[in-house]
Amino acid sequence: MEAAILFILVLGFLFLGVPISISLGLSSVLAIAIFSTDSISSVALQLFTASQNYTLLAIPFFILASAFMSTGGVAKRIIRFSIAAVGSIRGGLAIAGVFACMLFAALSGSSPATVVAIGTIAIAGMRQAGYTKEFAAGVIANAGTLGILIPPSIVMVVYAAATNVSVGRMFLAGVVPGLIAGLMLMIAIYVMARVKNLPAQPWPGFKEIWHAMMEAAVGLFLMVIILGGIYGGIFTPTEAAAVAAVYACLVALFVYRDMGPLNGITWVQEMDGPLGLAGFKTITYGFSAMFAWSGIAALATERMGFFGIDSAIVLIAALIGYPLLRGRVSPAELPSIYSVGVKIWGRNIALIVWKFFPAVFHKDTKKVMVDAAKTTIMLMFIIVNALLFAHVLTSERIPQTITDWMVGAGFNWFTFLVAVNLLLLLGGQFMEPSGLLLIVAPVVFPIGMELGVDPVHLGIIMVVNMEIGMITPPIGLNLFVTSGITGMSLVQVVKAAAPFVLILLLFLVMVTYIPALSTWLPYSLMGPEIITNQ
Repeated sequence: MEAAILFILVLGFLFLGVPISISLGLSSVLAIAIFSTDSISSVALQLFTASQNYTLLAIPFFILASAFMSTGGVAKRIIRFSIAAVGSIRGGLAIAGVFACMLFAALSGSSPATVVAIGTIAIAGMRQAGYTKEFAAGVIANAGTLGILIPPSIVMVVYAAATNVSVGRMFLAGVVPGLIAGLMLMIAIYVMARVKNLPAQPWPGFKEIWHAMMEAAVGLFLMVIILGGIYGGIFTPTEAAAVAAVYACLVALFVYRDMGPLNGITWVQEMDGPLGLAGFKTITYGFSAMFAWSGIAALATERMGFFGIDSAIVLIAALIGYPLLRGRVSPAELPSIYSVGVKIWGRNIALIVWKFFPAVFHKDTKKVMVDAAKTTIMLMFIIVNALLFAHVLTSERIPQTITDWMVGAGFNWFTFLVAVNLLLLLGGQFMEPSGLLLIVAPVVFPIGMELGVDPVHLGIIMVVNMEIGMITPPIGLNLFVTSGITGMSLVQVVKAAAPFVLILLLFLVMVTYIPALSTWLPYSLMGPEIITNQ
């Protein structure tokens, strides 16, 4: 009886247009005041306890990193690299759009951010190349959903906080499914391209691929920092999020210079000439090679220090080899190359130091910080109220009651997952992913554990359902975002996305009933998940 009234209260408030956070919190308070034996003071205690959740601290940092990475420059460089890598395939520009979404997803952790950053540029490029607006919009709307499946994912952090599952294992669990989902979309695009005779880009050559990759490398290195730092034991997922936010800020302000007082000021000026460009690249590639080699050696061996004599050899080889082989300079010009390169680096370092505090307090930086803060406050308020809702469920033993009923009715893990998918697919059409997950997870998680469903596998199933919910009407967030950046009506976007939704539904079936897709990688590297606090 109490369970029915609690859920009726939540759904009633939602249908009346009450925000999801207020609906969850108010329903929980009313349930405690009327039905529960808990004191009303437990509300304050639960809100305080929820706000002390260390795992949740990763969310604002990932949101901030995503905000800096969405300034435009990173997306442009990722798209250039994607087009260079796969654009020459039939339908390659659309495939490059999916590839770019996969790469940006590994930086942002947010699906709408991926659609906005990549879609704004990629859809316009596809239109110019001869693709229809509907096809381009359908591709990006669906590929953007990978933003919450490919790690790092804000939705995965929310699930981990709600269920006490390891964030690190959840991130690893999303790697293989994310790659498979992207590959399935690419195959579908290729088949459609052959049928519709869609255009292919000319082969750009390995030189363009290399240059595009080098240009995007600084932004893409954020993946190495986050995942490498977590699984290398350097820092926790929360600390990785904080490092990612700082790194993304520095990249946007001082490396790519897409915002702030250095916007428009290039690292190498026209006055430096070809010699200056060669010198700058020589020093940059030389020290990059040294740091990369030292990092690999430190991970692969048990050496005491980060640098060794081998690191110095790599540096010297790169400083001599690159200008001679790639820069087409003579040995006699090497001193001039180094001299000009050092001057360029010195000039830029001095400029960064001089403009550091003006950049930190620049209007562009403030705008990014305010936007990230608004998103963080909204999401964290939902999460805190949802954890209060979960407390009421637990204290009233509602999940255990539902579990006993399902077991008595003959449910097993197979039929339970069918029910979970139907529930999430239906709910995803009407609710925002994090909010829906926070309502459903506390209910279905204990039932899944009782029926033998792996906790990490269940998490990935829920995330994939959230993906599909973001591209299904009437409240699919990606549909609204795509409509906004293309100027198409919501109905047009829904029709454009529908063929690719079928691909993701097939993918959901695969993820649901092939648990190894989700569990093989995390359990191979980190061992099985052990739930000690239900």
